[in-house]
Amino acid sequence: MDANDAAWKILQDGGEALDAVEQGVRVSEADPNVDSVGYGGLPDRDGHVTLDACIMDEQSRAGSVACLEHIMHPISVARKVMELTPHVMLVGEGALRFAEEHGFTRENLLTEKARNAWEEWKKMSGYTPHVDKNNHDTIGMIARDANGNFSGACTTSGLAWKIHGRVGDSPIIGAGLFVDNSVGAACATGKGEAVIRIAGSAIIVELMRAGKTPQEACEEAVERIVHRQRDYKDFQVGFIAMNTKGEVGGFSIHKGFQYALRSQDRNELIDARFRVS
Repeated sequence: MDANDAAWKILQDGGEALDAVEQGVRVSEADPNVDSVGYGGLPDRDGHVTLDACIMDEQSRAGSVACLEHIMHPISVARKVMELTPHVMLVGEGALRFAEEHGFTRENLLTEKARNAWEEWKKMSGYTPHVDKNNHDTIGMIARDANGNFSGACTTSGLAWKIHGRVGDSPIIGAGLFVDNSVGAACATGKGEAVIRIAGSAIIVELMRAGKTPQEACEEAVERIVHRQRDYKDFQVGFIAMNTKGEVGGFSIHKGFQYALRSQDRNELIDARFRVS
């Protein structure tokens, strides 16, 4: 809700959707109490906090960073990639070097709370990344401004205890996020591998293009995961979407996925419908 409040202030003042989604998700990136995004994110199995993010605007411009360390706001680095380079994605050391060249400073993102959780995990000597089917590990935001333009942002620290170098859906355009200004936008959260396998957000936008409502499109995307990925009961994926009519939808595999909606007449946290109880 705090992220939506920050984004809504920009939209209320006549600002652009692109600025709104960037500033909105930056709230979560800077919150040490959020253990799945930015500062405070749980590390990989080697103790590194590695961050992924992407951003996309109404012109189909897109920027992305993956496996980025030491920078609190990967979403802002992703925007720089979009605006200042001919590329879409930068990763690892290259992304870090690019960030520093454009004024971002290195910080220690591993909080004491996250370090303690990592130390406890190491005692188990287990190497399976942690996936909570009743939760999700990303903040995704889509917005439409007063000019009718869409933008979207997605940012995460990914799966806790992942193999160093693992990248999920969040920085991948068409998987974690997709925007088509003539149709709408969608974003995803949950187990990134499952989303990548169906190009989740792009599929939802294409389903809306074909006439489905955002709710119907999100449900169809989840059905594709359920029908094609046999271990779907062991993980969570949730989608949200919005179309040019201002209709919104959200759906997940399991109960527990929530999304925040802010508009001229609504400000609420919604319990998404789900496929499996």
